[in-house]
Formats: sequence, C-alpha cells, structure tokens
Amino acid sequence: MAPTIHYYCPCQSGELLQTPPPPHMASSSASFHLLHSLFFCEECDAVRCNRCVAVEVSGYYCPNCLFEVPSASVRAEKNRCARNCFSCPICRSTLQVVASDPPDGGDGRPSASLSNVGEPPFFLYCNHCRWDSAEVGITFEKPTGLAAQLQKFEDSAPESLEFERLKEHFEPFLPAASAALARDVPGVGKYNPLARSRVGRDRTANKDEMPEYKSRMEISVLGQLGSEGDDSDVDALRRMENVEEIASLEQRWGNSWTTSLRTSDLKPLRIPLHSKVSKRCPTCRHILIKPEQKAQSVRYKIKLVAANYLPAITVGIPHASGTDTARRPQTKATGVSDDRNAGILTAGKSYPFHLALTNPLYDPIQVRLSVQRMHVTAVTDGTAPEKARRTPFAVSLPTSPFPVAAFAEAWEYDDDDDMFGLEDDDLGLDVGRSRDRDGKGKIKAVGVLEKRANVTVVGGEVVIGKEARGHVKFNMLVSYTYRSDDPLPSEDGAGTPSRTVVKSPEVKTFTFYTVVDLGPILPREEKIDPDI
Repeated sequence: MAPTIHYYCPCQSGELLQTPPPPHMASSSASFHLLHSLFFCEECDAVRCNRCVAVEVSGYYCPNCLFEVPSASVRAEKNRCARNCFSCPICRSTLQVVASDPPDGGDGRPSASLSNVGEPPFFLYCNHCRWDSAEVGITFEKPTGLAAQLQKFEDSAPESLEFERLKEHFEPFLPAASAALARDVPGVGKYNPLARSRVGRDRTANKDEMPEYKSRMEISVLGQLGSEGDDSDVDALRRMENVEEIASLEQRWGNSWTTSLRTSDLKPLRIPLHSKVSKRCPTCRHILIKPEQKAQSVRYKIKLVAANYLPAITVGIPHASGTDTARRPQTKATGVSDDRNAGILTAGKSYPFHLALTNPLYDPIQVRLSVQRMHVTAVTDGTAPEKARRTPFAVSLPTSPFPVAAFAEAWEYDDDDDMFGLEDDDLGLDVGRSRDRDGKGKIKAVGVLEKRANVTVVGGEVVIGKEARGHVKFNMLVSYTYRSDDPLPSEDGAGTPSRTVVKSPEVKTFTFYTVVDLGPILPREEKIDPDI
C-alpha cells in the first residue's frame, strides 16, 4: 500500500472549531479529499469541497448531437433529447435512422431506383449489435421528428397516464410544502416563495381536506404491464432456451417505468440530457467554477481550483524500494515475505519518509510543517495504564521553515542546472551530498534533502512503538507565507501619476491541514507464512 496524503476541508466542523478530527476515527474520512477535487475561494481564503459548494445548473445539452436545450423545454421533453437521438436498448449504442429496402420485383433487381433514397417505413438501426426497432414493431413514416412520434407511444402508456393523474391530484397541495423547501441546505439553492401571504394561507390548509385518490386501473392489472412476477413471466422463464432472451438489470434500469423481462419487448430510449453546472462558495456566494455555455467547449470562464493555490504534497517511504530488505539474507522464504510486506511498517522500528512540496504560485514561499498532537484514550482496566497513554508512534518533521522556489515554465530556466538543482556539484566536490549528512557522516533523515525548480523535498522520521497497531496516520498542519510581487498603488496618490506612492509588497499567510497515511503497521508477533 503506497503512502497517501489528503487535504482537509473545514465545512464539516463548527465555526469555532476549525481543526480536523483525529485521523484514527472512521468519520474523519469525510473531511479529507484529494487536492485535485478541491476548490479555493479568493474572497474567503478558504478551501471548499464538493460537499459544501452550492451547485447551479448553467445549461442543458444533448451528449450525442451537442444541441443546447433551453431550460423551459427540459421539463416538457422529460429531460430527453427532442431530436433524432436514441440509444439501443441492448448495448446502449447510438441508433441510426435507416430506410426500408426497396421491394424486390422477382427478377433479382429492385423495382425502385437505387438513387431514390428514403423509402418508408423508416426504423432505427444499431451498427454495433444489429438490433433494429422493426423487431418490436416500431416504424416511422418520416425520417424527421422521430422523438415526437415516439413520444406519442410513451404518453399513451398506462404508467404515464397514471403518473399524470397523480400530479393532478397532488398539485393543489404542493404549495403547502414551500416552508420545508425554504430551509438552507448545503449544496442546494435556497427556495424563495413568490408570496408570503400565499404561503401563510397554505399552511392553514387542513390535511383532512385532501380527497381520496382513485387509480385508473386495478392493482391486479399492473402485473400484466411489466415484470411483476405474474404467470406470464414464470412461463417465459420455463420456456427460456437462451439466457439472452431475458433482459438484464442494466438493460431495464434505464427505463422510467417497469418493463418486461423479455429482451424482445425492450424499446429504444431517447438519450438523456446532460447539464453544465456552476459552483459557488457557500459563504460569500462568489463563483468558483463556471463553464462556457457552448456544449462543444470544454473550457471554463472561471476555474478556481485548490491546486493553483495550495502546494501539492506527495509522500514516499525510501525503504519501500528495497533498501531496507537488502540487509537481510536473500532466501526463497524471505523473498516471498518481503514482497508481501512491501509498504507495510513493522512495529518497534523507525522509518524515514520524504515529503515533496511543489509550489504552484509565481512567488517563492516559506513553508512550515507541524504535526497535530494526538489524543490517545487511556485504558482504565489497571493492567498497563502508562503504556496505554503512550502514542502508538512519534513523528519528527523539520522544525524551521524552508523555502520553495516559485513556479516557472521549463524554457524560463537558464540551463538544466537551475531546473534540477545541480549548482552545488559544478566543481565535482559533492557539496550537495555533504549538506544531507550530519556531523557523524550519517545521512540526514529530517530536514531539507533536495531542491529542484519549484519542488523542495524534506525528510521526516516516524518511530513506531512495539505495541502499535493500525495505520501510521497523522494530521499535519502546513503554513506557507509569500510576498506578492504586484504591489498596489496607495490611495494617497490616486489621480496624480507623478505623485503615486507604491505600497510595499503585501505579505500573505495561509494555513491548511492535511492527513498523511504512511501505511499499515504489522505487529511484531504476527508473521506472514510464506507458504500461504
């Protein structure tokens, strides 16, 4: 298991408590996310996630023909494409409209001219599985407006008529639920009623005044409309010779209503519409994500992602590549055991790990790392109270701040030495390696290990207790400070360019939490049997 690192979003915490929960709690996983899935609000200087942002639909379009559908037409078309876009009920591929073959005159030649295309009736054909709508009795007289022609069959279905009857029955009582919709729900736009007087009048409505609903058909007839387990379905299963004669759950899942178990009864489906959404900050309501309106475009007008503001951190353990196991005698049994223990930490040992920080800003930053204090619940059974209060592991990180160079394009560096950080070895004196060693000549484990371009690699160390179990998982506080190189003119000299007083560069500081998971701990008494 490779080490991982996730970033913390404070939306699950209260306003007074902004610290993340302990990482050993199962509920803490909901507060940590990958960096590429987070957003950043410039107004609030805060990290936002998909659970706390407000989502707004900015437009609808068909994924097949890329036709932009107005919002007013989405409900009328039942969130389906109103053009000639259909999906195969067997393989979900896109269907094509084809004309019928011209009739045969008996002499082996078609009676109609081959140039005369568009012979009715027309039907839908799948180029992937060779399915066509003529097998289920669906044909069209014209090759255009097929969605409207197929909509007539759907609207006349008993299930659709029953649903329309239900809407007519409950429509007078739906305004009474506007008070519940007015609540502020994270991620959902707030509902504003049109008139308060109307809402107050609807609240006083008596629930007993609702008349009893009467369905259009008896409940015993519903079993004949779809897969309700009636006698016809049982007989079809008994006479089944091939498993492909029964529709799979995936094939029946795309229909809004209950469908038959038989594959021969499946109907073509209009392709569902897709939507482009915008995302806003839940606090200041500023837009974080706003895509372009055109369905053909994949660009964004506004895109405030956290990866452009927070340093990207990757974690790795050097011993996972085999340096730690090279000291052991190479036998067949140990070779199998080492392969299975790759990425697993053993209790009672210490391991170094590396943190690589990449600066996405155009300004250099000063970073400071610190480990959140772990709270361990003491066991009150009286057996070993002192050992129970000890933390299962101890983590050491660099205590002093360290710099990370600004982001720059590859062609902006003068030579390769500036990009890969080889300026210390120009004379061949191995100066760079001497800095990574302490006074005794031993390779340094904690501190700055490497600098290249806008990446700085620092080392840490974890000491695992002899009785430790679970995962080496800890919260890490990251604070970085940078000085903006774009100073703003002061207000005193505004309006007179010759008297404009330029302010000094602004110093900004931002702090965020992460959770580092170095991997599982293998207890000392547990050994993996190489023969398993």
